[in-house]
This record gives sequence, structure tokens and C-alpha cells, in this order.
Amino acid sequence: MTGWRLLLTRPAEESAALAATLSENDIFSSSLPLLQTDPLPVGANHEAVFRRLDCYCAVIVVSKPAARLALQLLDQFWTQPPAVPWFSVGAATARVLEGHGLDVSYPEHGDDSEALLDSPRLREAMVAASPRVLILRGEGGRELLAERLRDQGASVDYLELYRRFLPAYDAGMLTQRIDVERLNGLVVSSGQGFLHLQALAGANWPRVAQLPLFVPSPRVAEMARAAGAVKVVDCRGASAAALLVALRSQPVPTL
Repeated sequence: MTGWRLLLTRPAEESAALAATLSENDIFSSSLPLLQTDPLPVGANHEAVFRRLDCYCAVIVVSKPAARLALQLLDQFWTQPPAVPWFSVGAATARVLEGHGLDVSYPEHGDDSEALLDSPRLREAMVAASPRVLILRGEGGRELLAERLRDQGASVDYLELYRRFLPAYDAGMLTQRIDVERLNGLVVSSGQGFLHLQALAGANWPRVAQLPLFVPSPRVAEMARAAGAVKVVDCRGASAAALLVALRSQPVPTL
């Protein structure tokens, strides 16, 4: 697969891990993090929710930042975590939680809300009388999980643990990086990441939109195409393995 020269847009630590895997496969990459997170202050609501974790039939964690902050709260308010089934949208988030000894389930195929909703174990958890579900996430975010779970008769609570924002970059930074490093592909790991990519491109978006764009799910692919991205590749997952499979399926563009 030598020939691909990719821009990675995940947070710095995650981009570094992905870059190492790509390098092992002779793929050049450059990192320009487009998502930065800041923890929200821990207040009375956080304590109240975590102290009653055993009231939930399922706890769903939607991202690695949410997982890390959830574990801090768990240690703060519980000496021994209650026997509640935990769920994550993807394997990477599950690994963070499993490292703390939690019982975590995640979809085997796909890294998105739709795949999690099809999880047999989540459906099993929903059989509980008056099912109640807690979703741990960042500020804002999609409502699909809550809407679908409520349709199944569950009561759903959100607890927001962090906020996301686009780091400050000089105007023209994106296109300058593309030109100087002769990049021929872009990688985003979420819908928010795509929106930040488009925002950073600004008036240069029509040009940036010509590059192959690798995205993690059909939902993000639809967003990108609607915004004018010309060549969108759905990796059907946000993992390095999913990206490698997608790269192998695509011809390296000639710039």
C-alpha cells in the first residue's frame, strides 16, 4: 500500500497510535488533531448519577474520553463497582473500561450506535422490568441511541462528561499541510471530526473535498457527501484494522 500519504485528524494520542500501525504497513501519515476535549466540572449531578448506578440495567459509554472520565468518577464514588452491564460503541472504548475490570460488551461488526442497538446482549438487558439506561458522552451529540431505546420502553438518562472543540490553527494550515507533505487522503473518525475538517478548510473546502476521505460509518459518509466530498470511503469502523482494509480496497490517487 505504499503510495498513500494520509492526514490523520484524531486527538494527538490516538493519531500517534494509528500512525504507528500505518507506518508498520509502509503508509505515510501526518497528524493534525481536529478534536480536543476538556472535562466538564464534576458537580452534584455527576455524584447523584454515579451513586445510583445500580439503578440502571445498562450503562452505555460512547467514546474513549467518556470512558476515562467515567472511570475516575467510578473510583471516586464506589469502592466496588456495582454489577451493572456496561456497553460501548466500539472496541477501543471497551478496552479502556475492561482495563478497569468492568464487564463490557460492544458490537462485533461496526463502530457506531446502529451496530450497538443490534447487540443481542443490549437487547437482553432491556428485558428488565422498567428498564433504565445511562448514556455517558460528551456535550451535545446524537440522540439516536436514546430515541431507539425509548421506543423499546426504556427510560434514558444522559450524563455529559466533557466538551469537544476545534483547536486553534492559523488560516490556511490545512491546505498548507496537504501541499507541503503531498497528502493524498484524509481520515476522520466521527461526524464532529468531519465538521471540524470542513470548518478548518473554510473557503478552500471545494479543493480539500477532492481528496479521498476515509470515514468510520455510513452516517458520516452521508454527511460528507452532502457537504460535497467527492470520494468518500466508508471504513465501517474507526479502528486501524478497518482503515487498512479500506485502504487496500482503493487505488492510490495520482495527484
